[in-house]
Amino acid sequence: MGARSGSVLVVGVGGQGVVLSSAVAADAARRCGFDVKQSEVHGMSQRGGVVTSHLRYGDAVHSPLIAAGEADAIVALEWNEALRALPALRPGGTLIVSVERILPPSAFLDRLHGALRYPPIAVDLLRGTVPDVRACDATAVAARAGDRRAMNTVLLGVLSRVMPFSETAWDDAIVANVPPKALGANRAAFAAGRALQADDARRALARLARSDEGGDARRAAASLEIVDAWCKGEMCGICVRSCPEYCLGFDAEATAVRVTRADACTACGLCELLCPDFAIVVHPAVPA
Repeated sequence: MGARSGSVLVVGVGGQGVVLSSAVAADAARRCGFDVKQSEVHGMSQRGGVVTSHLRYGDAVHSPLIAAGEADAIVALEWNEALRALPALRPGGTLIVSVERILPPSAFLDRLHGALRYPPIAVDLLRGTVPDVRACDATAVAARAGDRRAMNTVLLGVLSRVMPFSETAWDDAIVANVPPKALGANRAAFAAGRALQADDARRALARLARSDEGGDARRAAASLEIVDAWCKGEMCGICVRSCPEYCLGFDAEATAVRVTRADACTACGLCELLCPDFAIVVHPAVPA
């Protein structure tokens, strides 16, 4: 992208922080003296819905919309949304993508055996089409930095390496747009993303490739991580009501969710997808 103009398309699903990411990048651009136009499509921004945000900056910008083949960079918070957005990227553009996959229930051909109708993680194949692919497991990086919910800010850190905005502008934009209680985690996540190297993606891909392996046997039971401090228990109960295998229930006080049938879990991910508070994480069993 040019020193005085550029465009960024941010894509993902509801709950990942697409709109906040775009707002931070737009704010950083303004702090560097650019005219900025921004537009979002977030009518489906409940957990699982597709969300996109267009951002253009320059000396004078008259429209926020990015035409097909004109995006200088795409920031994709979810793997399938990266593939969906590829036609927007210009030749020579940069694709920044988290290898996280958020699987809609319709993608499961067979819950019990783990059969999916969903694009596999194949960054090396993608590089044959887009030479500049910067991939990482942003959720894992954010977790190591202090809070996995800041995965969108990890990708902003990666984006900052290809944008003509100063580190001070990025930091001031994060301070201005992120709630104070989450500021420390987001600053750490941004720094971790900015420091990422190519080997980080290779390690993440090696782990995810193993989880893609199928088989004829019943899928091994997953482990579920529930963060009590974030869970509203019976006041919400979405995960308990939606679990197709009846794996979840409430504790004695009904203030938090508990796993009641661990062996029945098929790692379909519906509970994690629908939780509005990011309080539950599904850890699929990795084949031996």
